Amino acid sequence: MNIKAIFFDIDGTLFNGNGSVLASTKRAIALAQAQGILCGVATGRGYPNVLSLVGELGLDFYVTYNGQYVVYQNRVIHAHPFNEEALNQVISYAKLHHKHILFGAGEKMTGSLTMLVGQSKHFAKLLYRLPKGNHLSTGVKLLKRLTIRRKRRHYPQSSDFKEPIYQCILMASRSELTRLKESLTLCDIQRSTSQSVDIVPKGGSKDKGIVELVNYLGLTMHEVAAFGDYFNDIDMLKSVGLGVAMGNAKKQVKEIADYVTADNNHDGIYLALKHFNII
Repeated sequence: MNIKAIFFDIDGTLFNGNGSVLASTKRAIALAQAQGILCGVATGRGYPNVLSLVGELGLDFYVTYNGQYVVYQNRVIHAHPFNEEALNQVISYAKLHHKHILFGAGEKMTGSLTMLVGQSKHFAKLLYRLPKGNHLSTGVKLLKRLTIRRKRRHYPQSSDFKEPIYQCILMASRSELTRLKESLTLCDIQRSTSQSVDIVPKGGSKDKGIVELVNYLGLTMHEVAAFGDYFNDIDMLKSVGLGVAMGNAKKQVKEIADYVTADNNHDGIYLALKHFNII
């Protein structure tokens, strides 16, 4: 198997259960890069947030905002922002239903203080230390208490933004998904956690961002491997030459993967790359 680039999801994949990168994962990345294999992330997180979380790993590329903003060696090689009509559709929905929302631009994220705190590295580590099972809902309740003195939410118009917006993150329960899809006809929606969804321009996805980078590099999708664990990783894993589901992945993710490795607490990335003689 001639793999030339490897894409990793972050939460639940690159990160272990404590919100850290295993020593074995760092070693696997270093060994792959030493052989000339490019390594990077494909994530729903925003570029500035990703740098603060995994910038120390020395990765080659970043497919962020679920494929809408792609950076290779510090150069933006693909950017797919909302148009004004689609962005106003999202804002109107959030305003109508009094929703917490974040707006992701190339260099920063703005919006709900509650959600901005939730995106931080320190809160991510705190979340991983909460009792498993209902830790996400517990985390949301904690966030709301931490930001109890927030001002009344202000919802901007698309014209208020001085730079393009590539993704919105909306606090939304699972029961709201049908209503969201019916209301946001100019967008695609991916569930990123049990408490929130990622909203991107119509036609946007992780795998589309990967295709943009692969074409830029002159590679084929058969020369690409990807690792993931959640619903928004399914299209990515199906589109590459080797799609690996973590042992902690959702059942639907495991079902479409080419291979299921150990979980994110037990050297899953390292073991899979060794299994396929990539490192």
